[in-house]
Parts: sequence; C-alpha cells; structure tokens
Amino acid sequence: MSKLTFDLTGKIAIVTGASRGIGQAIAQTLAAHGATVYCTSRKIEDLKKVQQEIESQGGKAHAVACHIGKLEDIQNLFKVVEEQYGKLDILINNAATNPFFGDVLHATPDAWDKTVDVNLKGYFFASQYAANLMIKNGGGSIVNVASINGIRPAPFQGIYSITKAGVIAMTKSFAKELAPFNVRVNAILPGLTETKFSSVMTQNQEILNMILPTIPMKRVASPQEMTGAVLYLVSDAASYTTGSTIVIDGGALA
Repeated sequence: MSKLTFDLTGKIAIVTGASRGIGQAIAQTLAAHGATVYCTSRKIEDLKKVQQEIESQGGKAHAVACHIGKLEDIQNLFKVVEEQYGKLDILINNAATNPFFGDVLHATPDAWDKTVDVNLKGYFFASQYAANLMIKNGGGSIVNVASINGIRPAPFQGIYSITKAGVIAMTKSFAKELAPFNVRVNAILPGLTETKFSSVMTQNQEILNMILPTIPMKRVASPQEMTGAVLYLVSDAASYTTGSTIVIDGGALA
C-alpha cells in the first residue's frame, strides 16, 4: 500500500506576495515541509523578516524584491533562481492588488491598468517563466491564488473580480497546455480572509455585518486556513490533479 506524503524536501519554490497575509502563511508552510522558498514582494525589508522567521524555525528561505506587475522584475527573479539552483519545482502566484473600492461607473483607467498588470499580466508571465524552467527538469506545480470573486463578483470590487475570473480561466488554459510536460496548474479560491489586503472590509464593522450573514460558518478565515489546500496541490498527493479550483470560503458559495 502506498503512503501519501507531503514532504517537499529538495523542492525549490517561489511565493509571490510573501511579505504578509496568505503569501506569508504559504511560504512558512512550504518551508516547514522541507521546501527552499523564495519569498518575493515589492519591499525587501518586509521579506527579510519573513525569511528570518522561516530560518528561525529551521527552514530554508531567500528574499528577493520583485514587483509582479513589472516584467523586468519577473525576469530577474527567475534568473536568480535558475542561477542559484538550476531548477524550480513550485510557483505560488499570490501577489495581488485592489487599488479601487467603488462602483464600476467611477473606476479609473489607472486603477484598471494597475489591477490587470499585477493580478493578471503578472500571473501570466510568472507562470510562463516558471513553466519553461520546470519543463527543463521534468515538471512542477503552479498554484494560483484566485478568489471566490472570480465566480461571484463582489459589490464595489468590479475590476478585481474581473481579474480573478481571468485567473481561473488562466489556470485551466495553462493546465491543459502544460499537462504533457508534467507541469500541474491549479488554483485556490479564498473567501474573505483576515489580511491587510482585505482590511477595508474586515475592519469596517458595518460592511462586516453585511458580509458575515452570507458565510455559513459566520466568520472570517485566517491566512493559515488557506495553506492546507496549497500543500496538497504542490505535493505528490495531487499527482493527478490539474486544472482544478479549490474553494475555501466557509461555505459562502454553497
């Protein structure tokens, strides 16, 4: 009888948006299971703190500044990984932005460009670079952090919801094309999670009072509650899983 394992020893991973929230929790979880993790985001100071925390727990981590909305930063990130290790096994596309909270009638072109560049264009080209590197070494796993907003757009989050729907479609497109190369591509769809990113909702009691009744579990998720699904998707336990989306929302879409 085979024994499922979540051991990631020897695996090289990149986690974007790893300086806080869901990205930080994922980076810590992957490192705790043996992966060497490249933590990336815009600010190196915040990344250094995450790196030090991982290393203090016996894990292995690197900190590399990378604005996922800038192609030159993405190119540099993958160049660094290839030069240092010559391979990549795991990519977690997590970095995201939502600069505009308001109705679609007042959304600006600048807000559109910024959101699409990070949430969609950044994911696409990071996945492209990752896949090419993974293929050289026999395969790998990409996990995109999308959102339940990609299925059911939330009020006043129109552009963000559109990009997350795009991430879901991107996940399926990459999964189909990369399957012959043993590169699996999946996504998680978090519901409302307690992060700085979502604080405009979680820290506003009036808004929170409207949202909680729509969640059967009647609470907001913690970032750590997103990590179990990611660990499964990047592990050998998910060897036949690709093109899938795992909803983690306390029952909101049920």
